[in-house]
Amino acid sequence: MKLYSIETGNFKLDGGAMFGVVPKSIWEKTNPADENNMIEIASRSLLIKNKKNKLILIDCGLGEKQSDKFFKHYYRFGDDTLEKSLKKYGFSTDDVTDVFLTHLHFDHVGGATKIEKNKIIPTFKNATYWSNKEHWKYAVKPNEREKASFLKENLLPIEESGQLKFIKVPKDNYLFECPLGFDVLFVDGHTEKQMIPIVKYGKKTIVFVADLLPTAGHLPLPYVMSYDVRPLRTLKEKKKFLEVAVENNFFFFFQHDVTTVIATVKNTEKGVRINKTYSFQEFLDS
Repeated sequence: MKLYSIETGNFKLDGGAMFGVVPKSIWEKTNPADENNMIEIASRSLLIKNKKNKLILIDCGLGEKQSDKFFKHYYRFGDDTLEKSLKKYGFSTDDVTDVFLTHLHFDHVGGATKIEKNKIIPTFKNATYWSNKEHWKYAVKPNEREKASFLKENLLPIEESGQLKFIKVPKDNYLFECPLGFDVLFVDGHTEKQMIPIVKYGKKTIVFVADLLPTAGHLPLPYVMSYDVRPLRTLKEKKKFLEVAVENNFFFFFQHDVTTVIATVKNTEKGVRINKTYSFQEFLDS
């Protein structure tokens, strides 16, 4: 198995929304804000080339198809794109065999489709797109709170293409070995049935923590995003997950942290906190 960190492009979000009830004077110590109260957010995907020669992309960023007005709200910065990052490792969108979507908010699924000849089509023409039935239903008929995050142009072209498949959700919300060869934890605090991939890499376990832990600054239990539809559920899910992570020495792959890519955690008097941070290459070499 080979792993690659794919940078799809950075953007900014409101710091208060990202940390919910936590005061700015506290959260700004780890996630400094600009003059507009915006904090920097990465949009980082994980690419897996497994022993079966499948090329699996976990999430795919905001994409490029939205209007300038749309992107104006999110202050994109930097030169990274999904296509550039794939090309860096000798791949193209045509090489991707599977796209695993942790959930369907626009910053995770926007890159799954593109505009070609005035029509929105799947970006990865040779890939199977993976979601789960419960979350897909929730996304295509969204509640008013999440309506702005679930965009039909990101979802319906995938369904219409015939490339969409669903992963079955087990009763206990933990799936051992999904069809792509890694375990999946299902969590419901941020949104209905978000999927957290847990990947065995040699003797190590790397977890794509998605929006269960958007940045390293979100480790303390009360640090829950205002975007979460069930914040108390998130708190419980984080607590249980962090206990398991410490016990099993999980390596966290942070999707949205601009500075911390990989980290392990440990128990402290203040709760579970960062133990050691790694660049992606340091993780591969460790």
